[in-house]
Amino acid sequence: MTDLWLGALLIVSLVAVLWPFLFYPLILRALPTRPEQPLAGPVPTASLLFCAYNEADAMPEKLANLAMLKGLHPTLEILAFDDGSSDRTGDLIAAQGDLVTLIRGPGRSGKAHGMKQLAARARGDIMIFTDANVLLDPDAIERLLARYADPDIGGVLGSLHYVGQDESATASVGSLYWRIEERLKDEESRTGNVLGADGSIFSIRSSLYPDFPDSVLDDLTVSMAVVFAGKRLVKARDVIAREKLVTARKDEYRRKVRIAARAWHTHSHLRPQLRRMAVIDRFKYASRKIVRWFGGLFILTGAVAAGALAMRVSPMLYMVGALAVALVIWRGIRAKSGPFAALVDVLIAYAATLQGVAKAMTGRTVTIWNPAKSR
Repeated sequence: MTDLWLGALLIVSLVAVLWPFLFYPLILRALPTRPEQPLAGPVPTASLLFCAYNEADAMPEKLANLAMLKGLHPTLEILAFDDGSSDRTGDLIAAQGDLVTLIRGPGRSGKAHGMKQLAARARGDIMIFTDANVLLDPDAIERLLARYADPDIGGVLGSLHYVGQDESATASVGSLYWRIEERLKDEESRTGNVLGADGSIFSIRSSLYPDFPDSVLDDLTVSMAVVFAGKRLVKARDVIAREKLVTARKDEYRRKVRIAARAWHTHSHLRPQLRRMAVIDRFKYASRKIVRWFGGLFILTGAVAAGALAMRVSPMLYMVGALAVALVIWRGIRAKSGPFAALVDVLIAYAATLQGVAKAMTGRTVTIWNPAKSR
């Protein structure tokens, strides 16, 4: 391979790695704003849904948060699915029968299955989805429902604020990544549609809830149904949910592998509908999701190209560069905080995502989940 081709490969790899975090945001900022058009009308009713598995430690605070929300919104319906917990999660929820309607699963069946069970029983005009370890601010429900005054809006995401970003390098990197993700969603929302939600806090009109297999990532599938239906999926910056960060690398690695595997499996399931989206939405989806899923591969090809170019210039340069990289990684693995530790956590995140995508491409996916112990 000639130096020209190696240089081109290095440049393409660098652009691809930076695309979701630098070039894509710049393009979004140049796009015109698509304003919302609210109309006067009654406030819709709402059902709040969440699934839980072995979340006994989080339940007292979660149930207190739900009681607060119910006090502010007496008509709010709250439904929970216990996915065969082996601790006291189900019993703690059941003890609040006047607050939460509990559905107990027969065993481990997964979040997608549980959410479908809850959605089938929900009576509200709007379904609000959240996680068992997520707390909502007091004004979250009111502000979320207010966005549905625009009849073209079919789904509304909230804003997730992480807690505990200073507890480890893993938590710090996770917090930084999520702040970037939140800004991207803000810009996507301003210019039309957000391309997919996560499970911490999002909502849709109940009439848009789709049918899907238990093996997919329900958050992505359900939220994308809004876009497929020709409605807007927007983000409300003032609807705030709070969640504790994962602090251990091992927990975060497993979590990212699981999410990436299910995300790619979901992508394959949704591919026919994705192809029919508007050009701008396909561009957004590819920029924020597909390019990022293969970020680990771009880092690897860029490193190989850089190493090959260095070897052509001077074997000594190659050796010095390789030793420097090895030293930085070694320092990062041993450190619990600081720039070297953060760099290693970034590389680990990319590796976990690529492993998850590769796993899904071979026909494997993950249906059930386990809460991170270091959260």
